[in-house]
Amino acid sequence: MKKYTKPSDAELRQKLSPLQYQVTQYEGTEPPYDNEYWNNKQAGIYVDAASGEPLFSSLDKYDSGTGWPSFTKPLEPGNIVTRTDHKLLVPRIEVRSKHADSHLGHVFDDGPAPTGLRFCMNSAALRFIPVEQLEEEGYGKYLALFSSQTDDKGSEAVGE
Repeated sequence: MKKYTKPSDAELRQKLSPLQYQVTQYEGTEPPYDNEYWNNKQAGIYVDAASGEPLFSSLDKYDSGTGWPSFTKPLEPGNIVTRTDHKLLVPRIEVRSKHADSHLGHVFDDGPAPTGLRFCMNSAALRFIPVEQLEEEGYGKYLALFSSQTDDKGSEAVGE
């Protein structure tokens, strides 16, 4: 089992773009509809941009109409931590990565079945790994999740 840790601040500043650093380290939010993954329909997984810990799967991604990537559940629930965020008038549930403590986004109870949850994430907090790169990137254990969802070329066979 791979261990995921938070890189030093100097490493984070070198590894992440200014937007990624602001979002993950200072609870920033990127603009809706103007971010990398809100409309991504490729099959694969989403990992923490800072640590690489697996967070979400394209199999659980859906179009929430918000302009941010949204998921019904985490790929690895043990890699997600939630806490109450009181920054707005109404308290929200913030979602953070467990090992790197990166701010990812928020979770709401207005999502579709089967969970009724909407994990509304910032693309800037995530790195997408397509199915065809899972093995080489060290995430080969997740390939089996996509075996019934892909055709013989590894591309997504069912639409989002």
